[in-house]
Amino acid sequence: MEKLKQRWGITSNFQLIIIFIVFSVNGSIAVKLAQPVTHFFGLYQGVTNPWLFWPVRIMLIFPIYQILLVVVGTLFGQHKFFWNMEKKMLRRMGLGRFLKD
Repeated sequence: MEKLKQRWGITSNFQLIIIFIVFSVNGSIAVKLAQPVTHFFGLYQGVTNPWLFWPVRIMLIFPIYQILLVVVGTLFGQHKFFWNMEKKMLRRMGLGRFLKD
């Protein structure tokens, strides 16, 4: 745990626990929100070919997760940590030019 705290630049175990909670809550919410979005596009798990349904659903979950990560992190009082993490991820994906620093 100490190595992870050092890597993320956090000092308290409480903050580490909050961050883990944010990741778990955020993942659950992102998966739940992907269902109405796939239904909006007319894709249903039992009807649509799985080779189409699952890649589309995963591609939908990814941006939903990224947006919600900052929102849920902010609600849990960890905006700075998750915003910095999001900026790092966007830069790695080549989208850093859209960020103002």
